[in-house]
Parts: sequence; structure tokens; C-alpha cells
Amino acid sequence: MKELSYTITDPDGIHARPAGILVKRMQEFPCNITITSGEKKADGKRLFALMKMAVKKGMTITITAEGEDEDSAIAAVAETLREAGL
Repeated sequence: MKELSYTITDPDGIHARPAGILVKRMQEFPCNITITSGEKKADGKRLFALMKMAVKKGMTITITAEGEDEDSAIAAVAETLREAGL
């Protein structure tokens, strides 16, 4: 199991466009990916689950990858978060 903590810097938080990019990237990997923020938890491969979390600027999310190719998945998620400007 691999984890990545990331603090959201986008003034709009995680909104539709970057969330879609992030979910699409996570769907490329066979491992289970979970996003946690406080008490909220979502399947990282489901756009509506991520949007329902309502993550705002300044909040920290933890992405957990477990299973096949988890190292590559976490690296790709970190890169995508930076590229999407989150």
C-alpha cells in the first residue's frame, strides 16, 4: 500500500475539470485507489464520488493505492495533481 498526502491550492478546490482529469488518470491503473479528506472517503476512479467530497482550497487529501502497480499509480497521481494545478 502506498500513500500520498496533498494540500489543495486551487482557489476553487477540486472542481469538475481537474477532477475529471484526475479520475481518468487513476482509471489507467488496476490497483484500488482511495481518496480521503477528513471523515470523507471516495473511490478515486469515480468522478461523482470525488466531487461529492467537496474538497476546498487548503484541505489536505490522502490518496491510497493498493494492489498491482501501486507505485506507478501514486507517482502518476502526484504528477497529475501538479499538472492540473490543484
